[in-house]
Amino acid sequence: TIRIPHASNKRWLTLFYAMPRELVGKVQAYLDFPRCPYEVLRTDKYDRLINDDMFLELIWDCTAWAAWQYIEVPYVKGGYREIPGSMLNYSGDFPIWQLCYHMLPLIMKKMEENGFSFQSLANMPRGMEVPWLTYRQFGNLIGGLVPMIIEEQNWQPLIDEAWRNRTLEDYSEYESRVKIDFQRAWTHSRTKTGASLSLDEAQEQKDGGIEEIADPRGDFEDGLIQKLRLMDFMETLEERDQQILSLKMQGQTNEEIAKAVGYETHSAVTKRLQRIGEKYKEYMRREYDGYRETF
Repeated sequence: TIRIPHASNKRWLTLFYAMPRELVGKVQAYLDFPRCPYEVLRTDKYDRLINDDMFLELIWDCTAWAAWQYIEVPYVKGGYREIPGSMLNYSGDFPIWQLCYHMLPLIMKKMEENGFSFQSLANMPRGMEVPWLTYRQFGNLIGGLVPMIIEEQNWQPLIDEAWRNRTLEDYSEYESRVKIDFQRAWTHSRTKTGASLSLDEAQEQKDGGIEEIADPRGDFEDGLIQKLRLMDFMETLEERDQQILSLKMQGQTNEEIAKAVGYETHSAVTKRLQRIGEKYKEYMRREYDGYRETF
């Protein structure tokens, strides 16, 4: 039995090893982190990376973002449905935004109860590696735990009240003053100038800085891979665009997609992805407008 202090960052290794490669890759140093728990837990070779605040930020940000996808709010037409828009469109002062982070210890506890425990990692023999979960598997994992936790904690009434009493400042397609002020405080320790020394040494970038942590706000093409729920949107697309989007979500390159759908060059796929991105933004804007009348 391996015992660690409750406050140790190592207790988050179970959740770290559950994350898919695409999310872990937001910080290159952790993409190269050993998949063999035996080596990690029985030596101090990787303690500097584990003890760095960026290790926790990576896990917390990505898991909270995933949990957001599975929280449901009252729909103006009756019943419930997922929160419209990306988590990054909402202010960090929004109670449901904060709830996603408060939920993380409970998610990890549920994983412990369902067999993916810290002790199971510690019991893995030398040389055995934890396989990467796919996006779909990670989504299924979080998507199964979040509703269970909300029900057990009786949080749905709280979520309902937070949603019904939200303000215009809680959401903005663009940058509101409230959101700007919050993001300045939230990201202060995550900027290139505020990054910690251990990761400065461990992760070399071309400009000598550090990649900002766990920000799924990049180009839409990257965002396509990160979306856990796109089926409704895909049904609004033409058949070829559905195929392009599906292949992109499977990790195929633009060159591979071009061959599969019959384009002569990959640049045609790039243009189609850009158009799909614009359609997606418009789709999400319409989704949110359906709620705006309740403000």
